[in-house]
Amino acid sequence: MLTLVDTSSQIDTVSWLATEIWREHYTPIIGAAQIEYMLTQFQSPAAITRQITHEHYKYYLLETKGAVQGYLAIHPQGDCLFLSKLYVRAAARARGHARAAIYFAEQYAHQLQLKQLALTVNRQNLLAITIYERLGFINAGPIVTDIGGGFVMDDYRMEKPL
Repeated sequence: MLTLVDTSSQIDTVSWLATEIWREHYTPIIGAAQIEYMLTQFQSPAAITRQITHEHYKYYLLETKGAVQGYLAIHPQGDCLFLSKLYVRAAARARGHARAAIYFAEQYAHQLQLKQLALTVNRQNLLAITIYERLGFINAGPIVTDIGGGFVMDDYRMEKPL
């Protein structure tokens, strides 16, 4: 089940989930210093609130049987719905949460009459790349984004026509 994030308590939950998931999953990929920088810049309660109130993001909690398992953030970009974030707790992976979140995003994009879904994924995150490809995404090529603080995101852009 996906629940729209619209309270400060839910925003705090997303930030807490980001801290747990990112430290566990991304430390071997991008290192602790970049994770801490990104958590502060993009996943702190203040950053999430700004994204929701000023940047047209919608955040959703992924829940199963009353337990929060992860989160999703989406926002329209032209004729595309961008999946900015899709993260699942380690203990809840491989249980269909990513598939359910992608399906939800597809339905949302159809309601907005958008033509594709897109996301970025770290080039070293091989498991996620494989999952996205199985879910119908095509690798549209590399993209390197300077995020400040001396850090870059070294990603692939993945796209799924609708």
